[in-house]
Amino acid sequence: MMNQNSGTIARAATGAPLGWKGIPDRRLLTSPARPHIPSMSTSHEPYVSADRSLTELTIGSVVLGCVLGLIFAASSVYLALKVGLTVSASIPIAVLSITIFRSINKALGNTESQILRNNLVQTVGSAGESIAAGVVFTLPALLLLGYTLPWTKVAAIALVGGLLGILLMIPLRRSLIVKEHDVLKYPEGTACAEVLIVGEERGVQAKTVFLGFGLGALYKFLNIGVQLWQEVPAKILSRMLPNGKSELIGEIRAEVSPELTGVGYIIGARVGGYLFAGGMLSFFVLIPAIKLFGAGLTSPIFPATMLISNMTPMQVRSNYVFYIGAGAVTAAGLISLFRALPMIAQAMIAGFSDVRGVASGALKRTEQEVSMTWVVGGVIACGVAMVTLPQIGINVPGAILAIVFAFLFVSVSSRICGQIGASSNPISGMTVAAVLLTSLIFFAVGWTGIEHRVLALSIGGVVCVAAAVGAATSQDLKTGYLVGATPRSQQIGLLFGVTTSAIMIGGMISFLNNARTTIVARDYPGVQVAAFDAEPMTLDGTSYKVGRLFERTGDAPAGRYLVDNAGAIKFLVDPGIGGREETDYKGNKVTKFDSPKAQIMALVVDGILTQKLPWGLILIGAFIAIVMELLGLPSLAVAVGTYLPISTSATIFMGGIIRWAVEQKPAAGMDTGDSGPGVLFSSGLIAGGAILGVALAALQAAKLDHLITATSLLGESLNVFTENPLVAVAAYVLFLAVPLYKMGRKTAA
Repeated sequence: MMNQNSGTIARAATGAPLGWKGIPDRRLLTSPARPHIPSMSTSHEPYVSADRSLTELTIGSVVLGCVLGLIFAASSVYLALKVGLTVSASIPIAVLSITIFRSINKALGNTESQILRNNLVQTVGSAGESIAAGVVFTLPALLLLGYTLPWTKVAAIALVGGLLGILLMIPLRRSLIVKEHDVLKYPEGTACAEVLIVGEERGVQAKTVFLGFGLGALYKFLNIGVQLWQEVPAKILSRMLPNGKSELIGEIRAEVSPELTGVGYIIGARVGGYLFAGGMLSFFVLIPAIKLFGAGLTSPIFPATMLISNMTPMQVRSNYVFYIGAGAVTAAGLISLFRALPMIAQAMIAGFSDVRGVASGALKRTEQEVSMTWVVGGVIACGVAMVTLPQIGINVPGAILAIVFAFLFVSVSSRICGQIGASSNPISGMTVAAVLLTSLIFFAVGWTGIEHRVLALSIGGVVCVAAAVGAATSQDLKTGYLVGATPRSQQIGLLFGVTTSAIMIGGMISFLNNARTTIVARDYPGVQVAAFDAEPMTLDGTSYKVGRLFERTGDAPAGRYLVDNAGAIKFLVDPGIGGREETDYKGNKVTKFDSPKAQIMALVVDGILTQKLPWGLILIGAFIAIVMELLGLPSLAVAVGTYLPISTSATIFMGGIIRWAVEQKPAAGMDTGDSGPGVLFSSGLIAGGAILGVALAALQAAKLDHLITATSLLGESLNVFTENPLVAVAAYVLFLAVPLYKMGRKTAA
């Protein structure tokens, strides 16, 4: 989860700084200093005192939290599949909740304080984003290894992992949130508390989020649905040699989308620049170098099956740079994990000492939480579900391993999140560690069959979801501690949020994968497919058996294939998530979801258990990450940029540049913080663009997308306009960049 400036405390939506005990300090309103909630002593008094009983856990607050959570979870899934990161939804959900309940209460004449209801809504809603991160970072790896990924498996693993994240955080709350209140700041949780308190005092407007949502949805519809301009304008740069041949210099392309622009604005120019630098390394160094040195070869180089001289830049990427980038990301993830080892070791020691019984006696409202009896029973139930549910399919040793790793990394994730914020929390690195340790244990005991890869990734999925939800839960509990919420109400609300989000995310991942799947003609003489699905597939009136290769066989990579009655492979069924074939056998083009974090998990499991990988390319990537570290650069950000297509990182960088421009010479009354108008507008752009992207994917899956395109409605003569990359650039600047800049520079009324 990435949030710009998450290591600091965000300004409240109205720009009013907060003083002692979270109450707006009027003396600070004219001060240029950055607002904050000061550290409080052990005699902390929340905004709502423990002896006050306000409306909190209601059907309305739970339903609204679930609805908003599903909306932002959908956008988080879409975003995580594309670029391997998510953005926090707590503040946008809090802003929306404040506005909605304020309007309802005004209409009903109700004057009761709504701060605890608003906190409950954002608590419930935040579960979706953390579930999305945990699932998308791990489970799509199964698709990359040739397996299916039914929605029921995703939903079951997400639900069990999410419940473990909530339950295991309960015995840690008293230590991490209460006793270490002065030490663990939980920046995002504190920032959200500021928004809730200022919203209670003055109210905030959700108009900015709605405007961003509307513009993002409209832009996406005109760009992807109506196809008025190119989605990915591109330019291949080359020069003519004296012998008449063309030499590749590089290729620049950009996916001019609202969601990527919004992400870039939120994470800022520095992180966006690192991502773009990785893209430049791939498309202006690695790809041209491979083309240059491979142009004279007369035979393909593994893992490709075609000559380098015949490849386009994108084909070079999919056959070679893909593995280099994956090796860089894996190495960078491990480096970030090793760097965090001292902090993780401290968190482990503190975490084990934190699990102790709660003192008996009457508890104040702000200290009441779900009892340990329910916690222990819930954890046991999760273990039983992992073993008995066929959708999960983890054996008894695996379930024990998953619970142990989940407890370890929930504690570690929460403590790190409290110290340095969610943006620097190495959840994917911890998951790599869990998958790596699991795979090594399997290798040591001889569990090296292809079925054990599924087991290792399922354990990794449970652990990753638990760690992500545990971190989000601790941020929510910190917010509740500051505003005076009832911990038990928050914990119960989170159970609803996790359940609804897990079900929706399971269906959404399966749907998006199917919508972006392409069928490509392939011929691998002599390769026999042994495993077949029960149901055949009909293609252009011809019935084919659906076969699977779970590891590379000859020239055929792992994956799904359509096989004729004679047993010969005729087509490759390339998955929409993690696939590389963007043009199907009919010439139709789709944009795949790269899912970079899942690629790490696939490489770790496959590399240890089958030992059949292009290790030369992977090691090149690993040493690129090491060089970045020696140069003092953040290797993970650059490595992710190397793995992602430059079209993705270029647009993210543009969003970061817009924020940099906004922050130059800020005018009086401007709020450039994490809850300012620019960030809220960007959150709307992300949600609007992602939701419309899902809706248009549904049209594409139903083969109805051609009915709304400009050329089908107005004729082929528009191609001169719609296929001009300059038109796409102009539309991006006028309809996205300029409005975002103006909104970011908006001053308080």
